[in-house]
Amino acid sequence: MKLLTGYIFLFIAISCGIAANSFAKVSDGFTKLTPSIACILFMCVTMVTLAKGMTVIPVGFAYATYSATQVAAILLFGMIYYNQMPNLYGAIGIILIIAGVLIVNLLGKVN
Repeated sequence: MKLLTGYIFLFIAISCGIAANSFAKVSDGFTKLTPSIACILFMCVTMVTLAKGMTVIPVGFAYATYSATQVAAILLFGMIYYNQMPNLYGAIGIILIIAGVLIVNLLGKVN
């Protein structure tokens, strides 16, 4: 598998992870059937595609990118759909997370 394909799988994993977390909120603690099933299905797709991406992307890079992007995206989701605004320290933390992912992916090397 080529590196580009690995990043495509990683993008799918991130997208499905965002959907899974969104459905987790809507499922109301897994008390609503349809969003609960959607959450579980999206999480399964997330794990499969993340594992496929990790076959060509180093584990540290893949998981750092996946988790940090997921955190930032879910924060934006909460801001847009639920009006959940982070305080100054939360905003600084998210900026540092995004900066860390950029540094790892653009400047980091694996021996």
